[in-house]
Amino acid sequence: MGESESEARETVVEIAINTGSEQDDEAAARLLETLNVEEAIKRTLQAVRVTQPVMLTLVICGDAEMQALNRQYRQQDKPTDVLSFPLLDEPLVEAPPEWLWQSPESPESAAGASEETKPVFVTPEELGTNLGDIVISWPTVRRQAREAGHDVAYELLFLLCHGVLHLVGYDDATEAGYTEMVRLQKEVCFNLERDGKEFA
Repeated sequence: MGESESEARETVVEIAINTGSEQDDEAAARLLETLNVEEAIKRTLQAVRVTQPVMLTLVICGDAEMQALNRQYRQQDKPTDVLSFPLLDEPLVEAPPEWLWQSPESPESAAGASEETKPVFVTPEELGTNLGDIVISWPTVRRQAREAGHDVAYELLFLLCHGVLHLVGYDDATEAGYTEMVRLQKEVCFNLERDGKEFA
């Protein structure tokens, strides 16, 4: 019974929009109203066999804020398209270590975990697993969509899938990880488009 209740719970997404431009905030809000963001997240999680209920935060910002975050957390003083801030201590997915940001089999992480004395945060069961935050730059989404010759909705969903994959453990620091992430993103976006599920 507990399992069917878990399956019945929806993906919870908190969305914040602050691009620094009222016009861009309105444009991003209008687009998000037409997209089924929760479905895109669920499809991404299903593609990597994550079935538990989850929650996350999606922030749509401007290039200036994205550049500040990229400088602070990645030491790259330039805007980027998407940043992810996972709350998990280890990947939620099972995949080859070269695809992940941290190998769950790593003896160092196992030894470190047993020596840890800090309290462990436990999300109440009814809330689902809090994966963390995804930040996407609205001006970069629009630029990249124009350069790639597809619409802004596709670009936004493509980057959202990328962010979700990072939150559950994938990393694009290696060629193998990058290739697998792009393959998964394209697969999810293709299936959403094919099934007409990208729109609410």
